[in-house]
Amino acid sequence: MRGADAGQPSDPLARENAERELETARSRITELDDRLIRTIGERRELVLAIGRLKAMLGLPVMDPRREAQVVRNAAARARDLGVDEEMTRDVIWRIIASARAIQEGRESRPTRWPDAPTTDTPSTDGLTEEEGRK
Repeated sequence: MRGADAGQPSDPLARENAERELETARSRITELDDRLIRTIGERRELVLAIGRLKAMLGLPVMDPRREAQVVRNAAARARDLGVDEEMTRDVIWRIIASARAIQEGRESRPTRWPDAPTTDTPSTDGLTEEEGRK
């Protein structure tokens, strides 16, 4: 069964409980997102320190062996925790690319994503601003 009635509880109490669970889960995701963002900021500070140390030691910014090891370690940890390895690899490689850019002094500027759509605005989730205007 698909559509607006698919999976909706007919019992008002069950619906109220489901709505409460949904809000609780969304609040928890917000908390986790906040922790993730703070962790990314902390990692950025370490990346800056490492960049300064590499410069003082005359080391290159890019260290392919170290980068590959970081990704392998993250993928193994993801596997141990039952987390999607491919997604983990993608995220870690993106973080490494950003770290490299920071250390090279060409810190990447994030794509400006459109604000969350209002109820009367069509969804542009995952699109750039230009794509969202089409």
